[in-house]
Amino acid sequence: MSKELEIRQHNALTNARYEYTELQLDLFFFLVSKLRKDQKSDTYELNIKELSALTGKKYDLAYLRKATEDMGSRMFEVETPERHVQLWMFRSVEYLKGLGIIEVSLSDKIIPYLFELQSNFTSYGLASALRLTSKYAKRIYPICSQWKDLGETKKHDIQDFKRMLGLLDDKGIDKMPRTSDFRKSVLDIAVKQINEHTELHISYELEKRGKTFKNITFKVKTQALADNIPFDLVATAQAVPGVQQSHFDNAARVLDELRITDTKHRQTILASAAHVSEVNRYNHDLKTGKVKASRNPGGLLLVKLGLVAAKTAKPI
Repeated sequence: MSKELEIRQHNALTNARYEYTELQLDLFFFLVSKLRKDQKSDTYELNIKELSALTGKKYDLAYLRKATEDMGSRMFEVETPERHVQLWMFRSVEYLKGLGIIEVSLSDKIIPYLFELQSNFTSYGLASALRLTSKYAKRIYPICSQWKDLGETKKHDIQDFKRMLGLLDDKGIDKMPRTSDFRKSVLDIAVKQINEHTELHISYELEKRGKTFKNITFKVKTQALADNIPFDLVATAQAVPGVQQSHFDNAARVLDELRITDTKHRQTILASAAHVSEVNRYNHDLKTGKVKASRNPGGLLLVKLGLVAAKTAKPI
């Protein structure tokens, strides 16, 4: 087994058994986006106005307090080759009155798993995950993100997969025993939302054994973001000196798609934080129709970056 595959299997929290509501998953992903390896404290501030700007949703204080109360009592079940681990998220949660800020102190045991989950995402991905409205889409998205460079997830036993999503309990009670309901209410909605709002394009295959569906596999490939992601907020969500790796990787992929292969141009673009940011903005505008460049989009980008001169009409 390759080291790469072992790392994927070790990403235990992504594949853990837990059931969160849509609101709880919003708070969960927002918290993950705030993690800092160089931070000595285990307490993080969640600014609800910032979360609202990312999701386009309004959050009621009473619902937030109920959501964090339930999150604190719910358990993550994590399987590793050596252990079965039961984890809880918070040591404490404090609401700063009149400021719209929640201070959460994390359990020291869960912090390594949260950083591991964070490594699955680009900063664009975290913003996209917050835009998803189906709680099942929010769970399936990070699972697929693990495997995007291989193009296909591992084969999941459907019963185990349902346990991960909170659809099947320890007593064997299945909330969606009919495959048609599972497809319609979980899988099809998740696929539609992920394909519309994230950098992933996914599909799924159900494998039968006899007359019963036994396994599920997701096909995964990357696509250019076509959603209106607020770039400034995304940048502050994972602010580090210089260029974020995720922004750099996305810009490099855009240059490949636009067939900008000149070594000098590529080096100049990828060495500049401003150029990397402009490439990602341009790609977003191109995909959403704000920029029209059907003939030579790569050439237009080079002009916008000031690396080549715009062509002028020849005098008659």
